[in-house]
Amino acid sequence: MKYYFNEIEAKWQKYWSENQTFKADNESDKEKFYVLDMFPYPSGAGLHVGHPLGYIASDIYARFKRHKGFNVLHPQGYDSFGLPAEQYAIQTGQHPATTTKENIKTYRRQLDQIGFSFDWSREVRTSDPSYYKWTQWIFIQLFESYYCLTDDKAKDIAFLEETFEKEGNAHVKAVTDDDVRQFTSEDWAGFNDQEKEAVLSQYRLTYLSETEVNWCPELGTVLANDEIVNGVSERGGYPVVRKKMKQWSMRITAYAQRLLDGLQKIDWPQPLKDSQTNWIGRSVGAMVRFNIVDHDASFQVFTTRPDTIFGVSFMTLAPEHELVSKITSAAQKENVEAYILATSKRSERDRMADVKSISGVFTGAYAQHPFTGEQIPIWIGDYVLASYGTGAVMAVPCGDQRDYDFAKHFGLEIPNIFEGVDLSEGACEDKNARIANSDFISGLDVKTAIKDIIAALEDKNIGFGKVNYRLRDAVFSRQRYWGEPFPVYYVNGVPKMIDDAYLPVTLPEVEKYLPTSDGKPPLGNATEWAWNTKTNEVVSNDLIDEESVFPLELNTMPGWAGSSWYFNRYMDASNQNEFCSPEALNYWRDVDLYIGGSEHATGHLLYSRFWQKFLFDKGLVPVDEYAKKLINQGMILGTSAFVYRKHGENTFVSHGLIGDEKVQPIHVDVSLVNSSNELDLEGFKNHSLNKDFLDAEFILEDGKYIVGREVEKMSKSKYNVVNPDDICNDYGADTLRMYEMFLGPLEQAKPWNTAGISGVHGFLKRLWKLFHLTGEFAVSEGEASPEELKILHKTIKKVDDDIANFSFNTSVSSFMIAVNELTALKTSKRSILEPLVILISPYAPHIAEELWQKLGHENSISTAEFPVFNPDFLIESTKTYPISFNGKMRFTKDLSLDLDKAAIEKAVLEDERTIKQLAGRVPKKVIVVPGKIVNIVG
Repeated sequence: MKYYFNEIEAKWQKYWSENQTFKADNESDKEKFYVLDMFPYPSGAGLHVGHPLGYIASDIYARFKRHKGFNVLHPQGYDSFGLPAEQYAIQTGQHPATTTKENIKTYRRQLDQIGFSFDWSREVRTSDPSYYKWTQWIFIQLFESYYCLTDDKAKDIAFLEETFEKEGNAHVKAVTDDDVRQFTSEDWAGFNDQEKEAVLSQYRLTYLSETEVNWCPELGTVLANDEIVNGVSERGGYPVVRKKMKQWSMRITAYAQRLLDGLQKIDWPQPLKDSQTNWIGRSVGAMVRFNIVDHDASFQVFTTRPDTIFGVSFMTLAPEHELVSKITSAAQKENVEAYILATSKRSERDRMADVKSISGVFTGAYAQHPFTGEQIPIWIGDYVLASYGTGAVMAVPCGDQRDYDFAKHFGLEIPNIFEGVDLSEGACEDKNARIANSDFISGLDVKTAIKDIIAALEDKNIGFGKVNYRLRDAVFSRQRYWGEPFPVYYVNGVPKMIDDAYLPVTLPEVEKYLPTSDGKPPLGNATEWAWNTKTNEVVSNDLIDEESVFPLELNTMPGWAGSSWYFNRYMDASNQNEFCSPEALNYWRDVDLYIGGSEHATGHLLYSRFWQKFLFDKGLVPVDEYAKKLINQGMILGTSAFVYRKHGENTFVSHGLIGDEKVQPIHVDVSLVNSSNELDLEGFKNHSLNKDFLDAEFILEDGKYIVGREVEKMSKSKYNVVNPDDICNDYGADTLRMYEMFLGPLEQAKPWNTAGISGVHGFLKRLWKLFHLTGEFAVSEGEASPEELKILHKTIKKVDDDIANFSFNTSVSSFMIAVNELTALKTSKRSILEPLVILISPYAPHIAEELWQKLGHENSISTAEFPVFNPDFLIESTKTYPISFNGKMRFTKDLSLDLDKAAIEKAVLEDERTIKQLAGRVPKKVIVVPGKIVNIVG
């Protein structure tokens, strides 16, 4: 009977959908297990074969856990706000909601086609108002909270206001802006509403501030650091500049230490933990104040080596530091402004990565040394970032190679403050060198010197010991249309929150999705984008001058807003009254297994941990880390194809004939290349993307154009994408699932090779044939042989261990071995084949369901009990002995392991092959090693 995989897969996908086979229950006596994938952004291109890798792995594990008796939550949804849909809307005028909806249809069809066991009843879409209502609600909770250092957690801002009313802020210990001034309760009472809000915003966990941002004029929006690659936007490759804008920010820095500490209690990949640890960047040192000569101003510097303060020979400020324009001398003004302009065109990440270039400009101003009173020149340099630390560094060229190189380059002084150190070739690299030429700390070791200098700084009130973090507060505004609207309106410039009862505030209709002509974000194009505080509704902008009507926020939230809490929403996705009920939260609690890409290490995976800790502080979730275990799946790479165009000509040279020719490699669609790397020339010339090549000439090898090959990231832009639809149509979803697992370890990158898929498809056909040895489906009820039981239980143990350890690739090999061995034995016994089908079910669910039904079961195989390994069946009762004559093996013989030496010798000597070999001779000696060998000498 033929294996009609297309019909079988369509049948069972329909069955699962109609019967909601994988719907999880929030009230179950079973132990829970929550398996989660990082939900996809539904792009217009749909899925390629690289995308499902993590989904297949998580689906195998979810199915495995159901077989093990767990109540499994395995949901899916869409991170459906995103820049691509907005860019498409700008180009076509089509509303992003329309294209997003169409893209989701494609994704859903593709995901269903691969046979994932998702609970679709819990689907979420971050762009759905019923979802982002709760994103807006969480934003409001953040706005109405501050971080109390006394209790080490977030608390209601109302508590802070009560404290201000009673006693001012002198005794308040909280995470704040750096420039908070002290005030009394009387002062507070005298502040007007705007002044009070200005104070509170310095404490709030989300707040408005003038912030240096990455501005992309072409996209008309602010970009996060992780959205910039090599100084240009990741999407589109457009230039990015630094500029100051009024933005909403999230005070993630309040959670810096807890984010570090939390890494110790979650089972996440160490490289990812290291990325977050380095990104947060904890360091211990001192904050030192430097006064500026002839200016009523000062700045602070954080240093991990305050003991080197007597070695300071110049100061460096970030070019964008707010003091630069105020202190720059007239003589240096032109040079300084030119340098600032040049720096604004480089991203922070680019500046941090550039460790070779040396550049800077003297401001013409001087700082006063806090101990010696000496004047220290103040420079600006692009290696100092305003967003890191205080935006200023004290340069100690004798102890830091970068400062040393800077000083040498510009001819600045390099005083030596280390005992017995030669500075002729470079800075001192010995971090434990004894301090010298440093007044009262001379001769001290580093540890003692640091302690004494901090004590002196604090005694003179010019500094203090401090723990610092590289982590900066996260900019939370985007100048885009297609994002969550802020639930914020403004009264005389003061932000006010819309009451919870009137959420969500939904996106308005606009004619254009570009920023306005006067530079406002796209929501500035809306004609109805004002809030009436009497009727609590969005009204026309024309009414803004009337009483009780106020302008709404024009920015939208960033892409990471909706993804920072979606894992909680899945627990209770249809709840209209709460973001998630306490009952659901207390049952599911957290994600047991989370699978997704490592590229989100310092984006989504950090922001989501921050939001979870905040929600925990507010008593809204039961745990402060949302994912116990995380696995970063590797990337499936594409094998790109290249044609080679002669420079300045419309001539293409075949790969083997390039030689010394100067050529330009050009990606070519892999669908135009056969398995022998031969290019379809007519197809290439007529391809929609290659109209310029219609009249091209080709230099061929033996009448063929052979392309070059290179393994690289699978991407639409590289024309090396393989569509899973084609694989499912030609080989079946079960083949695709097993092949992706068979490619190699889950965490490693591996190249896709369509030619290799036929081997896995052949295995599934052999599996099908095993149940149809007579041509029709046939199983027997007879007792299994010891050899059959051995094969089965060896496979049970291997597969059980492999899935538990996420070693999915080796399980596929085990299945192939088992089916080959059982086929050789012509096994048809139910006691062997039925558990075998359950074993294979997580990997190849469609064929497993079909065979399970043929075995006489009415219910889905998805909850059938996983076979239990019995070690007794692996105990060997016989031994295959090599029988040797004078040291040369002539044949083998199976003998019981219970036989003693004499019985083994007797059985071997009586064997017809032995008698023939001896030819009537009497052996001189028979050497028997029980369980190992028999050697006949004679």
